[in-house]
Amino acid sequence: MDRTQKEQTVAALHAALADAGLVVVAHQSGMTVAEVTDLRRRMRDAGARFKVTKNRLARIALKGTQFENLDGLFKGPTVVAYSKDPVAAAKIATEYAKASEKFKILGGGLGNSVLDENGIKALASLPSLDELRARLVGMIQTPATRIAGVLQAPGGQVARVLAAYAKKDEAA
Repeated sequence: MDRTQKEQTVAALHAALADAGLVVVAHQSGMTVAEVTDLRRRMRDAGARFKVTKNRLARIALKGTQFENLDGLFKGPTVVAYSKDPVAAAKIATEYAKASEKFKILGGGLGNSVLDENGIKALASLPSLDELRARLVGMIQTPATRIAGVLQAPGGQVARVLAAYAKKDEAA
């Protein structure tokens, strides 16, 4: 990789990290290309990104972002997962770490806070932004459905009573 490619890589990673809400740093040792591709696909499907980086370049890219204090995590074969949603990258990384011994979460950052492995796992247990939105819509719709049911009940009861009287008159 020549100097201009390194500068472009650093600039792209810096822009991505500056826009991210959560960064997860992990070790990946011995992962095959197929495994890395699978993890990238899972991250992309969840709205997160995954990047294998050189530690020195990643530390340079962190400068000037809210995750500047994570530079101590970049030792060994590290990867970076990041997302705007504060749960998406943590959730996928935690699920993958449970399934694979080749992938180990080191820590990460949420805003200006540095999180250890347990902090990332705690974040992963929270519902995602989309799940929270779905719950909110469900809670908003439920009262409307109940009100409609309550309003229809008296009319239905009146109709049944009138139908019963009509049948009674026909029988008599």
